Amino acid sequence: MKRIAVLVSGGGTNLQALIDYKLKSGEIVLVVSSKEGAFALTRAENAGIKTLTLPRKNFPDSKSYSEELIQLFLEQDIDVIVLAGFMTVLDDSFCAVFKGRIVNVHPALIPSFCGVGYYGLKVHEEALKRGVKITGATVHIVTPECDGGPILAQKAVEVRDNDTPETLQRRVMEEAEWVILPEAVEKLCAKL
Repeated sequence: MKRIAVLVSGGGTNLQALIDYKLKSGEIVLVVSSKEGAFALTRAENAGIKTLTLPRKNFPDSKSYSEELIQLFLEQDIDVIVLAGFMTVLDDSFCAVFKGRIVNVHPALIPSFCGVGYYGLKVHEEALKRGVKITGATVHIVTPECDGGPILAQKAVEVRDNDTPETLQRRVMEEAEWVILPEAVEKLCAKL
């Protein structure tokens, strides 16, 4: 069983999808939040998973924050790291230490609506503004290039005429993110 750490910043719906999936090749052993009071921590605690809050604001820069996470994950023998709604940019050194073992879920079909500045509702606002008929979600390996790593899984979701950024965001989560993230994590754990 691979030891998995999940990095979160908010409500933890992607974390809940991972918990509910019942991974066979990996086990979530630690959930770390960059924000105090994130509901994702409650979800983890309810599932009996160890939690830690490591506020980004307590560190002077991305490098020192990343170094703290590297040390923590090495001490905990973490094999796979999942960024699940994690709203903190990590230093390149983090990607180097855990190369090929960090996954992220992005709420669009990469290479569309991705890269620096494309996160949360902004992705769905841009998709609607552009008039796309299909959007979706992507799970990819994290590299120093924002949203630029190898794609592990994608799932398309239809854009409806009456969609708002909020309704589209919810449907992308329910129909794509919560489906492909656990599947991709399971495949990566089985492969390592």
